[in-house]
Amino acid sequence: MYECEFSRKSRPETLRGYQRTFETFVKLLPDVALDDLSSSTITRFFKILQERKRIVGKGLARNGIKKSTAATYWSKLNNFFEWLRIKKYISLNPFSEMKYPSPDYEDRKFLRKEAVEKIITAIHNHSDSLFILKRNLVIFYLLLFCGLRREELLLLQVRDIDLERKLLTVRAETSKIPRTRYLPLHSQVILYLKDYLKERKHLTTPYLLVSSKNDKGLSYDGLKHLVLKLNSLSGVKFHLHQFRHTFAVNFLKSSNNIAKLKQLMGHKDIRMTMVYLRCLPASEIRGDIECMSIDSLF
Repeated sequence: MYECEFSRKSRPETLRGYQRTFETFVKLLPDVALDDLSSSTITRFFKILQERKRIVGKGLARNGIKKSTAATYWSKLNNFFEWLRIKKYISLNPFSEMKYPSPDYEDRKFLRKEAVEKIITAIHNHSDSLFILKRNLVIFYLLLFCGLRREELLLLQVRDIDLERKLLTVRAETSKIPRTRYLPLHSQVILYLKDYLKERKHLTTPYLLVSSKNDKGLSYDGLKHLVLKLNSLSGVKFHLHQFRHTFAVNFLKSSNNIAKLKQLMGHKDIRMTMVYLRCLPASEIRGDIECMSIDSLF
């Protein structure tokens, strides 16, 4: 963990992910030792992970994990075991004998217009103060028109907003891919930002989004609490990352430019961006189909 934090300069979210994964591994296999690490041990871990019962929501019992969840555990544990191998604590990384469970990521659900409108209405009707109302509107308009990841959103600083040039900067140290990118700001987002920045000008924290309790940046728990609250008040069951999917699908609908979307999303590989092509509703493709004719064939 020290090496990841200080030498690799991994993001806080990445570090938390490594920590949670390792804690789960030790919890499910409490007696495992270095000499026990083998492909059969790893398979046993995933079997327990698949079969264990978890309590979710209002006391509901659930078991099983998605293929994408298995892939996340696989990649994080593989990093740790490869580190053990390099440092000569073990002679073989057990994952070297196992195939990566490539996830399909076909469950990238975006939010429909009606759902977005219900969430925005809930923000207007149930914010605790005028300042919190303006902050909450900035949060969701940034998500909707910039496609930011959660950590990128929370680590935004006031200096990252350039209203003159109408640009938002996602700094390399806050991005999943360690590369700075610049996002054009939608005119509607600029209006909400100007209004919010006037309200928070007396605060000293460098972070753009401020806690409702003190002069500090909005925390992960604070944002999670807001999302859960809006889930209940709006009647829309959503998670924050769906706004990123919504941005991607609607950008493709308006521009049909996958290369530009890759740049805006901060993807390292365009294959990651192309996943969103499969999310486009059939109704959005109908017009293109109708434009085809026998006379226009090659």
